[in-house]
Amino acid sequence: MPVGTDRLVGLIATGLPAGEIIGIALSGGGDSTALLHLALRAGFRVEAVTVDHRLRPESAAEAASAGVACARLGVRHEVRVWDHGPVKGNLMDAARRARMGLIGDWARERGIGVVALGHTRDDVAETVLMGLARSAGIAGLSGMRPAWDEGGVRLLRPLLGAGREELRDWLRAEGIAWVDDPTNDNDRFTRIKARRALAVLTPLGITGARLAEVAGHLASVQEALAARVAEVAARWLRIEAGALRIDPGLWQEPVEVRRQVLLGSLDWLSGAEYSPRAAEVERLGLAMAAGRDATLAGCRARKGWLMREPRAVGALVPVGALWDGRWRVTGPEAQVRALGAEGLAQVKDWRKSGVPREVLVVSPAVWQDETLLAAPVAGLSAEWQAKLDRPFHLFRVVD
Repeated sequence: MPVGTDRLVGLIATGLPAGEIIGIALSGGGDSTALLHLALRAGFRVEAVTVDHRLRPESAAEAASAGVACARLGVRHEVRVWDHGPVKGNLMDAARRARMGLIGDWARERGIGVVALGHTRDDVAETVLMGLARSAGIAGLSGMRPAWDEGGVRLLRPLLGAGREELRDWLRAEGIAWVDDPTNDNDRFTRIKARRALAVLTPLGITGARLAEVAGHLASVQEALAARVAEVAARWLRIEAGALRIDPGLWQEPVEVRRQVLLGSLDWLSGAEYSPRAAEVERLGLAMAAGRDATLAGCRARKGWLMREPRAVGALVPVGALWDGRWRVTGPEAQVRALGAEGLAQVKDWRKSGVPREVLVVSPAVWQDETLLAAPVAGLSAEWQAKLDRPFHLFRVVD
């Protein structure tokens, strides 16, 4: 048995839940190939998925070869293709988001609740260096999450305790082939630059293992901060009519704590893909503390309330569908969109709700073309009910 087999199999055995079919995100590279074989060695039932990003001419053939390798192992395998036109902005980030979306879709369709990813401690170290380059905070310097939930699928990284070369040494000893992605030699990408920088830093004692250890320390700090932020949010914030009423006591909390509370609040209200910058959030907090109106990330602050901005709310959806990422209206068939000023004018007793006008105009209403049928949050409910369908609970610290 090659040196390190027991240790690597042990990482898999302790990092994955027993008794479940495990989805393997298989690129065909060394890390994911080792993950697949180690999961089988550990006795797990697995299925694999490969995402063909269509970014290189040879990608389709590589995805097919991953399928051939799985067939030899008796592992069910699928290829999912990222159909895209010209990619604007950060190509690596766009590819990552597309990949995770396709993997999640595959897992849900297959009824697989857990997917394992092949990231190693070297990926953690590179992430830390990339965070340093952009002056990241605790979240950006805490490396990679070992586990999280996304769209009903549990995503796990059981090999964060292993090194990239350690996995390749094991594959060589086992006679297992893998495919090297030429993208990994392209200095145009920030992660590859970080990888090369790590090689230069190693003689100084700044190794991948040391950086991963530092990331682990910061992850513990991040966890403690998240607990404190959740505690503060529960004390000073209250949900009313889908908006957040913020007690002035929040502004007496430490700067980073209140910033994280606001970040979590903006995320819950808007569901934005990217968080606003730290300086923008701090300006929002200063404006709110001073009683000034402000807008950020599709949200509006006014007189101690944080709510959706009228021009940012969701478009028309049918009753029963998720509206604006948070609301679900149930009742007879009709359409849901924002109440708006024109709708509120038709609700004679809206003031009895005790909810500010600015909050009500961005609340869900039921329409039939241009005819208002119901405004549940404003007190005109008829046969329809509106409920929030996005939980407001523990905060995850972000930069």
